[in-house]
Amino acid sequence: MTYAIVVADATKRYGDFVALDHVDFVVPTGSLTALLGPSGSGKSTLLRTIAGLDQPDTGTITINGRDVTRVPPQRRGIGFVFQHYAAFKHLTVRDNVAFGLKIRKRPKAEIKAKVDNLLQVVGLSGFQSRYPNQLSGGQRQRMALARALAVDPEVLLLDEPFGALDAKVREELRAWLRRLHDEVHVTTVLVTHDQAEALDVADRIAVLHKGRIEQVGSPTDVYDAPANAFVMSFLGAVSTLNGSLVRPHDIRVGRTPNMAVAAADGTPSPALTGCCGSGGGAGLRGRVS
Repeated sequence: MTYAIVVADATKRYGDFVALDHVDFVVPTGSLTALLGPSGSGKSTLLRTIAGLDQPDTGTITINGRDVTRVPPQRRGIGFVFQHYAAFKHLTVRDNVAFGLKIRKRPKAEIKAKVDNLLQVVGLSGFQSRYPNQLSGGQRQRMALARALAVDPEVLLLDEPFGALDAKVREELRAWLRRLHDEVHVTTVLVTHDQAEALDVADRIAVLHKGRIEQVGSPTDVYDAPANAFVMSFLGAVSTLNGSLVRPHDIRVGRTPNMAVAAADGTPSPALTGCCGSGGGAGLRGRVS
């Protein structure tokens, strides 16, 4: 496996606050990796450090084998999309998407062909002459993604790109982003505090807490085999039974007293037993991670 991004022993402090605490982190080439965590966990700081918008106090950042720790953002080969729409209000959709290509003085024919293709990819072909204030929030974010992709970035960094949108639009754009990534295959890092977004969209999830990475794995790995109680509780509702954490949807109520806990495959686990109710007693069974 090759890695497009390698973060080694990165630390970042703001006064007494430790935003990143000796973080080691890799992103496989071509993957879509989500940085997931609560506010203050360090996820946005890690993304900004990769982008070059913040400098780590210690550690190194490597993109495709090149040490970019002290390289300015514009020379790192990245595309960046923020939560709030960073659009040029006086430019049309077409000119917004073409902006980076014009700055790089690419031939006009190349710019036209590339912009036409990207507008089709992001579903904005019929909106090229509109201005940002004539678009919905979701359309503006798709325009921002097209503009970021226009310059052929080595990596695409997304800082809660759907955070300012309503729930229904966010859900629609999650599915759209997954399809877009499958089409363009650019290495992508997505910051989110939305567990459903990370589980739905990402190939890999890094769960952060208090400046440290608690676990990295596939959505199935981090949900079904959480590394610790924080990861389990952050990724979904949990209940405590006999001192162990269990997800509510894994609890089943039976009619047999002292029914043992069943694992996911039906194999009996060490007993988590108890009776509740009346009239014969109902055993409680569930999966404990």
